[in-house]
Amino acid sequence: MRFCAFLRGVNVNGTSMKMADVRDVFESAGLSEVSSVLASGNILFSSEKSVNELKISLEKAMSDHFKYDAFMFIKTKDEVKQILQYVPFQNDSSSHVYAFIGEEGVDKMLDDEFSKLKASEAEKTKIVNHHFYWQNSKGNTVKSDFGKILGNKRYKHLVTSRNINTIEKILQKL
Repeated sequence: MRFCAFLRGVNVNGTSMKMADVRDVFESAGLSEVSSVLASGNILFSSEKSVNELKISLEKAMSDHFKYDAFMFIKTKDEVKQILQYVPFQNDSSSHVYAFIGEEGVDKMLDDEFSKLKASEAEKTKIVNHHFYWQNSKGNTVKSDFGKILGNKRYKHLVTSRNINTIEKILQKL
């Protein structure tokens, strides 16, 4: 079965790693057809193991190899397709659209966090089929109150995000 591991916090805030090294860790863990998409921690691979088995073994292997607390969220090819299928916002030249990938129930937690903030007029969120999506004006992602919250370490084991354009590239290679 084909999977994508969405690694949290790769090549941001001082956690730097080469994707070739990450692919080596995945291959050493016994996975096949390992490749990466961009340098943001999107690793494609094949395995017959369960998602839970993969998550436990890969987080440990990555933590041991890179000496950091590794967190990742593993989705099947069909689950990645579903993320793109439900995007509720138009991807245009003035904004970015993000999908959030994480633990079950993270959509409601993110919606609750967003509702507590003073969002800009350009910011919109929507939950569709348990997927949380955020649209924000270009250049404002990390400056927005919501963007600042997402970088908080208390969420590192719960969720990561990817631009919809990145998810499209992942699906093309998956």
